[in-house]
Amino acid sequence: MTLLEKLTQARALSKATGAAKKLISERGDSNAASMASDVIQCYQQLGDEGKLAFYQALATNFNPDSASVVRAAHAYSAEGTAANLIKLTRVSEPPRQELLRRINRAPGGTRAIVAMRRDLLKRLDKRPELAALDYDLRHLLNSWFNPGFLTMHQVDWKSPAQILEKIIQHEAVHEIDGWDDLRRRLQPDRRCFAFFHPQLPDEPLIFVEVALVQEVPDAIGPLVDKKSEPAQTNAPKVAVFYSISNCEPGLRGVSMGNFLIKRVAEKLKTELPSLKTFVTLSPIPGFMDWVAAGAKLGDAAPKPAVAAKVETSVATLDLKKRSWSERLSSGWSPAASSPAEQDALMNLCAAYLVFVSPQREGNPVAKFHLDNGARLNRINWAADLSRKGLRQSAGLMVNYLYDLDGVEENHEAFLSGGIIRSRAVDRLI
Repeated sequence: MTLLEKLTQARALSKATGAAKKLISERGDSNAASMASDVIQCYQQLGDEGKLAFYQALATNFNPDSASVVRAAHAYSAEGTAANLIKLTRVSEPPRQELLRRINRAPGGTRAIVAMRRDLLKRLDKRPELAALDYDLRHLLNSWFNPGFLTMHQVDWKSPAQILEKIIQHEAVHEIDGWDDLRRRLQPDRRCFAFFHPQLPDEPLIFVEVALVQEVPDAIGPLVDKKSEPAQTNAPKVAVFYSISNCEPGLRGVSMGNFLIKRVAEKLKTELPSLKTFVTLSPIPGFMDWVAAGAKLGDAAPKPAVAAKVETSVATLDLKKRSWSERLSSGWSPAASSPAEQDALMNLCAAYLVFVSPQREGNPVAKFHLDNGARLNRINWAADLSRKGLRQSAGLMVNYLYDLDGVEENHEAFLSGGIIRSRAVDRLI
């Protein structure tokens, strides 16, 4: 960076922090929107280093006054009145939360704050001092993107081109191979639904893809085959949630997907009374990494026979002698595996999902669906033969069953460390 560029960035940073201080000190509302726009404009002129310095200024200069917090805490501890609680709440809230709320008043303010958090998250791992700023941003975004404020729309072939392009761009589970592939995924026996926010009407925030079929599927290939013919029946029996993708990295940690699946299921049940079963066909990212690391069960305490079976299965695969990547490079496939290998992988997958999922390091997809009230219903062999599927899970996929009348009970069980599962899964352990 040249000296002139450094001077330009220094002036831009000074203007941005000055605009932020001016905005937070404003008492009235008459100039608030224009002043908030000034903050956004100054921020957008910053380069990477300038943005980092701006985040550090927000994290350092807009904290609550510690002495005031201590006094209010002592007062509330001595006398737990509503007035003391209100005062404690008021003085303990970081002023930057009010600053962010005021920035949100500007035209395009919501979009700017989401973009700000997107940039912040790229730096957070190496900048732990910014964790409080991220917490405040996530706290506010959780309120502003509450599902009660979101609208759900079906995305079809008549949707605006920019929305369709974003669906192609952000599909994170099963890549969409161009417009012909997308067209197939929007045929009458397929559905795509997305959440939108009133301040971001052209931005799908998260979307789910659904296949309407006659039987619970055991493989992903037929569901995403762009050359397949649409089903002719108007009375499907099974709705399959086979992909759910977040579109906005700035909203990481803001819960929307669980509400979207339930809302879609309710809509489809009303639209198509023939639907009796709602399931997923889900990937198992990280499964083979766990196996390769020794298939440790962590804090889980299964019966000795279960632990022994896991050890035997690990020994059967013998990945220390020949790594999983080496096996794949030499042409390993489910069709070429031995019965002993198949039994070992199915056993390990069941143990992984049942015993490791409730733990902190548990599978994120399993955590999502089980916490959402689904039941671990079936593990499918040779379900995903793509390179990605073989690498991350040896081609295995899972059906999670959504019984709409039992999701709350299943959710509570998962929070208590239990996994509601089928007998078919139990037989694998």
